[in-house]
Parts: sequence; structure tokens; C-alpha cells
Amino acid sequence: MGESPRELVKQFKPALGFLGVFLAVYLVGNTLYGVWIQHLNPAADPITQVVSRHSASLISFLIEPVEAVVNTNGPTVFLQQAGDTQLNVYEGCNGVNVTIVFFAFVLAFGGSFARALWFVPLGLVLIHAANLARVILLYWVVTSFPNYFYYVHKYLFTASLYVGVLVLWWWWVQLNRAPRGS
Repeated sequence: MGESPRELVKQFKPALGFLGVFLAVYLVGNTLYGVWIQHLNPAADPITQVVSRHSASLISFLIEPVEAVVNTNGPTVFLQQAGDTQLNVYEGCNGVNVTIVFFAFVLAFGGSFARALWFVPLGLVLIHAANLARVILLYWVVTSFPNYFYYVHKYLFTASLYVGVLVLWWWWVQLNRAPRGS
């Protein structure tokens, strides 16, 4: 005969707890970020501006002189080369949502607080670096292969950022799993 609902809940309690914490942190984080973005509307948020400035500096070093220009009429930052806009950086391109997903997982999975003190900041730096690489490569694609921009942006680079977060999650699980035999 089948198990009772109470037995099923007891059996899946750890997974349900993980899912509950993950969803709560994700929803609260995204809601607070969304309220903040709406409060700043129509201006670009400071995080998008920082990501755009960092990207422009790296593009200027690696490819060609580029300047980050805040759009005075909307929530974007233009990456311009010789006054021509090559790429628009929107708030969705700043890596905040990916960071919220990363943080929600670490909190939901639990683990050593001492490890979290170094792992979370390291994860944030790695996500920021990967996101900068993404924006730089998008700039290169839009200036060199504009016909491929949509597909590369929508699928390849976005997916690669989330794969990076999956690797960070795997690392967090490995750091915090119980030793065998215990």
C-alpha cells in the first residue's frame, strides 16, 4: 500500500525545506531588487552603471577605445565607440539576478558558516568576472558578427553564465557534504 501524506512529507522534508528556503530567498531578493529598479526608473541603476564602466575599461584595454555613457532617457548604459552606440547594457545584464540565484542556493543548502564567509564573496567576484567577460564578448560579437548577436546573447552567453553558477553550486555542495561513513 502507498505511504500516507504525513510519511511522504517526513521522507521529503529536507528537499522541501531546501526548496522553501531557496524560493523564499529568490523571491524576496528579486522583489526587493525589482522595487529598487522601479524606484530608480527611468534611470539606469548603479550596479548596471558599474558593470558598464568595468566592461568599457576592459574593452578599451583589449579591443578598442570604448566609453560607457548613461542613457538620460532610459534604464540603460550605452557602450560607445567614437560616439556611436555599439551595445546597450540593460539592468538584466548586470548579473544581479544570477547573484540572487547563487546566494539563494548557498543559503538553502546550508553548510559551514565559516566556509560561507569566504565562499560567498568569492562567488560574487567570480560571477562579476564572468558577467564582464560576457559583456565584452557580446561587444565583440555585435561589432564583428552582428547577425549572430541575438542567438549568442539569448542562448550561448546567458547559458554559460548559469553553467558557471552550477559549477559554484557543485563546489559548495562538495565543500559541505558529510564525510563518507558518518
